[in-house]
Amino acid sequence: MARYSAFSIFKNALGGNRGWPRAWRDPVAKPQYDVIIVGGGGHGLATAYYLAKEHDIHNVAVIERGWLGGGNTGRNTTIVRSNYMLPGNTMFYERSMRLWENLSQDLNFNVMMSQRGQFHLGHSPAQMDGLRRRGNIMRAHGIDGELIDRAEVQRRLPYLDYSENARFPIVGALYQGRAGTARHDAVAWGYARAADRLGVDIIQQCEVLGYLWDNDRIVGVQTTKGDIRAPKVGLAVAGNTTVLAEKAGVRLPIETHALQAFVTEPIKPFIDNVVSFGAAHFYISQSDKGGLVLGGDLDGYNSYAQRGGLPIVNHTMAAAKSLVPAISRQRLLRHWAGAMDMTMDGSPIIAKLPVEGLYLNGGWCYGGFKATPAGGWCFAWTIAKDEPHKDNAEFTLSRFEQGYQIDEKAHGPQANLQ
Repeated sequence: MARYSAFSIFKNALGGNRGWPRAWRDPVAKPQYDVIIVGGGGHGLATAYYLAKEHDIHNVAVIERGWLGGGNTGRNTTIVRSNYMLPGNTMFYERSMRLWENLSQDLNFNVMMSQRGQFHLGHSPAQMDGLRRRGNIMRAHGIDGELIDRAEVQRRLPYLDYSENARFPIVGALYQGRAGTARHDAVAWGYARAADRLGVDIIQQCEVLGYLWDNDRIVGVQTTKGDIRAPKVGLAVAGNTTVLAEKAGVRLPIETHALQAFVTEPIKPFIDNVVSFGAAHFYISQSDKGGLVLGGDLDGYNSYAQRGGLPIVNHTMAAAKSLVPAISRQRLLRHWAGAMDMTMDGSPIIAKLPVEGLYLNGGWCYGGFKATPAGGWCFAWTIAKDEPHKDNAEFTLSRFEQGYQIDEKAHGPQANLQ
């Protein structure tokens, strides 16, 4: 890895970085590849990287409609955790956590992984029973989890509302110390650079318009930069999954919704963990720049747009003030939304589709960013071997036809309200 002096960094900054070497190539698409991955976000780039690294498949193209990481990868709240409890989810997300813990070293790129810990708050005895069950299952699988009472929560998180007039009394919490945050754009850049160095072509500003067919089999894609052929095409396109699946005649049990996130003006550090509000769909952490990063619930309508509506702004700000009264005078710096693929059970699909030659990584609901390493790792395995790994074996499309669902509802902070 190249090293630069402080002077050279300053000189390049003044020169508009025109002399800075590219982190990855900007190649012209070849007419033929072994695998095409549609989608240049975290999951698509991770899939390409693991295809090359783990399966020795280097003749891979990642095709991105816009710019690298410009979709949901750059529009999330950066939370990383593995506190899942149902078969199919538990070890998959733990695989992702273990990959996260060594990702900067693996990619030789600082993804700014911060294992600051996550508190999932409980607000009633029933919720604490649910958290106790979740924690016991986690610990039985070798995953860290600590059930803590109100007094310990208050000692560790003194800024929450513990008053007699609190709308939602805090009874306790489930704490995962290995959870935390990572820098979303650094994750995309790290995977892109590592994949590029293994021979993967990353083709940006290239939209997929349709598919190339050989009888009933897909053998490539039609794009705004011409036809590109490959015997295997993988979709990792977040909110546009249903659009590209329909072009292949596949109807998926997925809806697309807008999910908003917010950041405040920067303030001095005082929230040094991730906190999930179990009584409302709300979560909060503080970024390295000092801004408070806030997340809320879905907008209640289907949309492919990367913008949200005012009702969720109101809901999220009310939840923030209710949980952390000290931030009531903070000013919002900006807010944005991502287009979220929502399956009917809240768990993803990583599988071969009914059309030969087409594979899907999608339907992530709230879990997409935290699943980036394992999602790419398992998708690469599925594409390379034409069968799932044991960690994504439950994430089939056929489970919806069979009535088997992984309906954990652990995709958001309301996981234990039922």
